Amino acid sequence: MDSPMITGRRADSARRRERVAKVLKEAIRLGEPLNVSAIARRAGVDRTFFYRHRDLLAQIHAAEAAPAVGLESGTQVTRASLQADLANAQDRNVRLTARVRQLEDRLSELLGDQAWKESGLGVTADIEELQRRITHLEQANVDLTGQLEDRLAELEAARGANRELTRALNQARS
Repeated sequence: MDSPMITGRRADSARRRERVAKVLKEAIRLGEPLNVSAIARRAGVDRTFFYRHRDLLAQIHAAEAAPAVGLESGTQVTRASLQADLANAQDRNVRLTARVRQLEDRLSELLGDQAWKESGLGVTADIEELQRRITHLEQANVDLTGQLEDRLAELEAARGANRELTRALNQARS
């Protein structure tokens, strides 16, 4: 004959098993997440309860792997494939969000440029003429720099000749 304490523990364990079975069936019916933590939380039991009752743990794992949704074409979709599809959709969403942001930035830039030009505050329309003028002035600068270098060389040569003549004149006087 069992003691009242053992009988009470067995009855408590049986009540918990019934709660777990009920929560598991409800979660499968509603398509809710099927994992040990979620089922334990909803059934009001500790996760270690499943590791003491391996048959319940096996039922949860079997329900996780079982087909979740039946399609009209007769094919089955598993929970894992739905989760993979969700992850792929989320990744695509992130990529599309980044692309939209990039396109919005480009559109904003183009509209800003257009508004700047239309306001009259932007660059003059005769940019080509200004570019030709800059090129002409740069070439003139190069030419003048060359002429200045030639003149400096001539000046240095004249100074050298002047020094030689002054030296020769001073030697002739002495």
